[in-house]
Amino acid sequence: MDAEGNTLNPASADEKTWGSFAIFNIWANDVQSLFGYSLVASLFISFGVGGWTAFAALITAGLFVMWMVNLSGAPGEKYGIPYPVVARASLGTQGAKLPAILRAIVAVFWYGVQVYFASTAIALLIYSVTGVSGGTEYLGLSAVDWIAFLIVWFFHIVIFWRGMNWVETFLNIAGPFVYLVMIGLVIVLWQRSDGQLLEATATIFANPEGTFWTEAKGFIAIVGTMVAYFAAVMINFSDFSRYAKDKKTMILGNLWGLPFNMILFSALALLTTGGAAVVFGEEIINPTEIVERTDSVLLGVIAAITFFAATVGINLVANFIPAVNGIANLSPENISFRKAGLITSFFALVIGGLWVSFISQVGIGGFVNTLGAVLAPIFGIMIVDYYAHRKQQLSEADLYNMEGGIYHYDNGWNSAAVKAFGAAAIFSVATVWVPWFSVLSGFNWVIGAVLGGIIYNAIAKKPA
Repeated sequence: MDAEGNTLNPASADEKTWGSFAIFNIWANDVQSLFGYSLVASLFISFGVGGWTAFAALITAGLFVMWMVNLSGAPGEKYGIPYPVVARASLGTQGAKLPAILRAIVAVFWYGVQVYFASTAIALLIYSVTGVSGGTEYLGLSAVDWIAFLIVWFFHIVIFWRGMNWVETFLNIAGPFVYLVMIGLVIVLWQRSDGQLLEATATIFANPEGTFWTEAKGFIAIVGTMVAYFAAVMINFSDFSRYAKDKKTMILGNLWGLPFNMILFSALALLTTGGAAVVFGEEIINPTEIVERTDSVLLGVIAAITFFAATVGINLVANFIPAVNGIANLSPENISFRKAGLITSFFALVIGGLWVSFISQVGIGGFVNTLGAVLAPIFGIMIVDYYAHRKQQLSEADLYNMEGGIYHYDNGWNSAAVKAFGAAAIFSVATVWVPWFSVLSGFNWVIGAVLGGIIYNAIAKKPA
């Protein structure tokens, strides 16, 4: 796709160049955020299960998500179309704008937040190299913090302005680089622990007081947590699979990208947590704090660059691409890739700039989580429509016919999909606001998707 062209047009043969390594790095970057590290490290500590149970749960979650994204990414790979266009087949040419913009709103919000968090890594780099103090704050950020924030914000613009090839290149560099640095941090902790790292890690693996039921409960909770973590990318994976060389490439990339990344990243997180427990006498799940405790300027600089790369990587995968495609879908003829990117960047400037002083204090998470939960039924509707109703066959011409065609339905809206969406969304939203549903852990998203698919299958008229 040309950077100035319509981002929703089918990917051409020249654009379908992503190999298995590129697909692998989508997941590497999605896993390798600071939040992802803290989440994985905490799973070994907070759920009261043995390490092997936690590992089995992580691998199970990886396999389940792999299955889901192979399903949702198939139409994108086959026809070269992004998520908003895939959604037109089941919801209608106009109806598809609803889930696309909901996904875009969630993505734009978190895009702005992640730009801020990535800037904290650059601020750490500046502080480590120069030794300057923070100074006077404006909107909760010092002059150095603002400089770092604007650097990161502009860096994102440079990446997307050059088009998807640059996005792919950055992901391919960032994924392996983060792993190299994580391995380096394990080596440093190994040396400082006088070779006791493995012994300390083994104690985390052990859970002598665990029973079958506590292990089973923890297993289910961990699987649910990780599925929820990947839920957003599962629904719009066609945004990436459309650039895969072929279906085999997509499947192989997802196979290596999900279970393998889960195993490698989790092992490194576990070893780092174990090493920190020996060296510092406590279980630390935040890698930034581990680096700060080492009192090494060199390690601080390397870590700052790593945290920056990891955060920008997940921001491009989970937030920027779905935001751009969702915004472009509002007016495909008038909003190009670059225009949508600039719109996304403007909101990121506001959201990220106000994150510390205002937005994080308001408690807007419930609003954003509600929008995310509403998307769950859309996944089920799209999967049932594509596989059970259309037998994996779409009319590309009709997908782009906004005035008529088989996907225009009733003035662009498929009433059956809207009804199924509304009914299942009631449950999905309840999982955010009704405390009783918290017992479902992360499986409320899956249940919402299943409900959406079942209701749609029951009331929708199958194509002749």
